[in-house]
Amino acid sequence: MTQSGVRENETRQGVRQEPGPGETKSATGDTPGGRTGEGRPRRTRRLLRWSAAVLALLILGTAGAGYLYYRHLNGNIKKDALNLGDNKVAAPTPNAAGQTPLNILLIGSDARDSKENQRLGGARETFGAAPLADVQMLLHLSADRTNMSVISMPRDTLVKIPKCTDPDDGKVYPGTQGRTMTNQSLGNGGPGCTVATWQELTGIHIDHFIMVDFAGVVSMADAVGGVPVCVDANIHSRTSDGKGSGLKLEKGTSYIQGEQALQWLRTRYGFEDGSDLARAKAQHMYMNAMVRQLRENATLSSPNKLRRLAEEATRALTVDPGLDTVKKLYDLSNELRKVEPERITMTTMPNRYVGARVEPTDDAEQLFRLVRDDIALDGKDKDGKDKDGKKAAEKASADPAAADDEIPVQVRNGTRTDTRAAARGRASTVAGLLTEQGFAQAVADTTGSWSQERTVVRYPSADLEGDAQRIAKALGIPLGSVKRSTDVSGVTLVVGADWREGTAYKAPKRSDKTPKSAQALNGADDKACMHVNPNFTW
Repeated sequence: MTQSGVRENETRQGVRQEPGPGETKSATGDTPGGRTGEGRPRRTRRLLRWSAAVLALLILGTAGAGYLYYRHLNGNIKKDALNLGDNKVAAPTPNAAGQTPLNILLIGSDARDSKENQRLGGARETFGAAPLADVQMLLHLSADRTNMSVISMPRDTLVKIPKCTDPDDGKVYPGTQGRTMTNQSLGNGGPGCTVATWQELTGIHIDHFIMVDFAGVVSMADAVGGVPVCVDANIHSRTSDGKGSGLKLEKGTSYIQGEQALQWLRTRYGFEDGSDLARAKAQHMYMNAMVRQLRENATLSSPNKLRRLAEEATRALTVDPGLDTVKKLYDLSNELRKVEPERITMTTMPNRYVGARVEPTDDAEQLFRLVRDDIALDGKDKDGKDKDGKKAAEKASADPAAADDEIPVQVRNGTRTDTRAAARGRASTVAGLLTEQGFAQAVADTTGSWSQERTVVRYPSADLEGDAQRIAKALGIPLGSVKRSTDVSGVTLVVGADWREGTAYKAPKRSDKTPKSAQALNGADDKACMHVNPNFTW
């Protein structure tokens, strides 16, 4: 088995070229004088050195042969709309350095829409049926690019899928009346509906998605080379009635690639309790191992290997328009590779069983909030605080506030939750409190219905930040709850479910620690090993 880091000392033609006098041979066989042995510009040589060190299925490399080959690779990439829902989530506010986090939804499709996908996926009766998003992982890259967090959502999580409109044919998929399995969102117009579902559930702004199918996983895994995985006993994922991925491994560490890698990623029967939760854990182990493997062997010096990796990567992916060229994917990969494995944290959305399905718990909302607030899940955040120990979001604005009676502010009632109706009159009550304190232009907005977990003050532009903070200070709302948002046209106070009654706001205490129920796995943990169910050993 050839590992991805093995050097091969051939040029594109497979002939060794020796450097001239005073020259040093590069890893590709090129001389450093600005042109390759084929006379191509130095820019092409840089393309050949693109790093393949990207998280999990987001693995990029390239092989260069000039502009035409670049256009060929771009043509391989499939694209689809980013968000098919009606509701949008505002992008996060930049930090003090002007940086913003990146949120990317990774989707694994079970589509049986080709002979190869049918062969790999089985279940012939489902050929041509609506695809399911059986793998869903949100990748969060911190604003300062020091850490990365991943949240897996089990495919059988019960959620409300919002109304989605397919931009290709205009078909409207009505939102679900009750809750249904999240993997069905992919069939409602495409990956953009899965993005909309995630945003509705988590309140997290999603910048991009990347989707891969069965055949794509196999081709990518083959192109990259073997990835080490571990099981604590011999395993054969096969039930008496023929179910299971077919994965068969001996106890200990094995290097897997191709179809065997796909089997690992799909295995449910044989790992731990046989649930989708165990499968997510195995996927995290594989992704972490792949990242470590690629970083250790990031010197893919063979043009043939790079070309193959580029071909397979671009053919395997379906992306949103923001990632629809090799250049855009390369720029993204450069951002991702800034994070060391030690600062990568894999988690599973905390959940509880509802019959044979699962639903998010309060710990899940805690996890979503940490991502929304760009707080590292490994607990090692330091850069977000100044010398006084205050977070950037809690610092007073340099923008001076207007006089209290000159600050227009709308007050909305956001006390409605999934289980409780809105508390009556809260917008009017709080607007009255502000008026009593001299904010003569405070008015209650009763034109809509909102749901907000925590009370928040929003403002649309930097010149209103001081006004927004002044409103918050007057009511005892922490400055960390003052947020910039393009969803409002002026300073807007949303009274949340944490202030359903009374005239004095008391901010609830909250922890910035990752819940234990998220089953966090550190990216540098090379000792992790999947537990094999005794019923599936041999």
